[in-house]
Amino acid sequence: MPAVPQYGKTAIFTGPNHIISVRHGNAGALGSLREQLEASPSLLGKGVDYVLHAILHRVVDQYLPIFEMIEDDVLAMEKRSLDDFLGRDDVARIFRLRCELTHFQRTLGAMSELVRKLVRRHFPSISAEVRPYFNDVADHVNRVQSMVNGLLQVVSSVFEFSSLLEAQRTGVITRQLAAWAAILAVPTAIAGIYGMNFKNMPELDTAYGYFVVLALILMSCLLLFVRFREAKWL
Repeated sequence: MPAVPQYGKTAIFTGPNHIISVRHGNAGALGSLREQLEASPSLLGKGVDYVLHAILHRVVDQYLPIFEMIEDDVLAMEKRSLDDFLGRDDVARIFRLRCELTHFQRTLGAMSELVRKLVRRHFPSISAEVRPYFNDVADHVNRVQSMVNGLLQVVSSVFEFSSLLEAQRTGVITRQLAAWAAILAVPTAIAGIYGMNFKNMPELDTAYGYFVVLALILMSCLLLFVRFREAKWL
């Protein structure tokens, strides 16, 4: 069963000399970030705005593994659609992947809006020197957003391609059945005619009539078979 991305929520409160982060759900790598910052007083000494940048940067870094997880599922589904018909479970999986990508897209949109505000607006807890650092976070979010949008198009293409491929395969089978039905209709029609129990059928008294009729059936069937092969129906 493919892994399901685990999301969490983070609330951050900042002041002139303090920053408080509250994490709900998956803690991610924020625990190790806190240990890293506490082990380096020089990093903490850069101020609250630098710590805020470090937290947002670490959160955004977790987006790429989520994207890669979903991307692996999408590529596997794409390969499966090329090899075989997609069943009901496969189609349901495609819709689940699209829902996961849509959820992920909303998460990226919220983060992108937050970072844009931090870059463009003035906040008392963020100095002018640190504000440009948030541009890196915004660029990272924009890159992931572009990748997610492309993957959404792939998901739609997989579903459309699978539908077209299934219709094509169905058309091939239909043509083959129609071709064989046309070939079998020849001996059926001839046998039906000679199977009628009428008294006045002069050809029934012909010495080689049976063999002539068999030869006619075989030649007609062979001719139809060749024509259907040339037309790529068989």
